[in-house]
Amino acid sequence: MQPTDVVDWRRRVFAIYAAVRDAASPEAGHAVWSRERDVLLRTHPASPVPESERAGLGGADVAPYDAAWRFECALEPADGMRWDVETGTDGVVPFERWATARLPGVGTLDVWRLRSYGGGLFVPVRDELAGRDGGTYGGGRYLIDTVKGADLGGADGTLVLDLNFAYAPSCAYDPAWACPLPPVGNRVAVPIPVGERHPLLRSDGEIGA
Repeated sequence: MQPTDVVDWRRRVFAIYAAVRDAASPEAGHAVWSRERDVLLRTHPASPVPESERAGLGGADVAPYDAAWRFECALEPADGMRWDVETGTDGVVPFERWATARLPGVGTLDVWRLRSYGGGLFVPVRDELAGRDGGTYGGGRYLIDTVKGADLGGADGTLVLDLNFAYAPSCAYDPAWACPLPPVGNRVAVPIPVGERHPLLRSDGEIGA
């Protein structure tokens, strides 16, 4: 993989989320997101899916869109607590708890600010289906990661947290990747049946690791 491959991956991801925000409806945006993300996972040289597995990839296992899981949240200021994530590949990734967001019927999620170069907001989530058969990735999923383009919108102090767009991080596809996983303030005690339900679904119907 070349550095220019990563540049192109980032450009494409930013373009996908721009199309999501510009879509006629959240459901239409979700269709674009699912389709274009599958193309990247199957074909792009910077895909987190190991190259040997891409040809047999049928696509990520994403649930149908359900508008009940979309929230436009007012952000409440948080205490600025630091969270330093040790990774084997990227050193220490520093965050601070910048805000909290309340999702009715789901719980409260911490909104983290990346304190290193690039900045941005990060919102991971781990639900009660994590690690279960037919459930979601055991390490949790990502909703917002603006430094990498995953941004669903929001205005006037709000942030769109649409759980239909929850996706498995790169380490779900290949353990060679190092990923910050949801801390306590981003774990909820309810099942979230939407979004990417498992990190990998091959074309033969068998669930990957």
